[in-house]
Amino acid sequence: MDVHLIVDNYCTHKHAKVRAWLAQRPRFHVHYTPTYASWLNQVERWFGIITQRAIRRGSFSSVKELIARIEQFVAAHNKTKAPFNWTATADSILEKLQGL
Repeated sequence: MDVHLIVDNYCTHKHAKVRAWLAQRPRFHVHYTPTYASWLNQVERWFGIITQRAIRRGSFSSVKELIARIEQFVAAHNKTKAPFNWTATADSILEKLQGL
């Protein structure tokens, strides 16, 4: 079965040792996110929230139990949901892209 890894453009993912490891394992396919893909950063943040508030330091006897805990957290979170707030302006993002 193929494994697709979605990673950011951080240089550790592109290190020679990582590339050599991946080259020996052809079932792993690495996909890099675009630089400054802020919507993906929000998805990553959401998974971080789930990790911090729902599953870290947890003890789960099965995958089914872990899934149930995540679904329970999401249901409770959605009762008082609020969107993530953008902190960067379009101009500040474009300004950063000019320096690349």
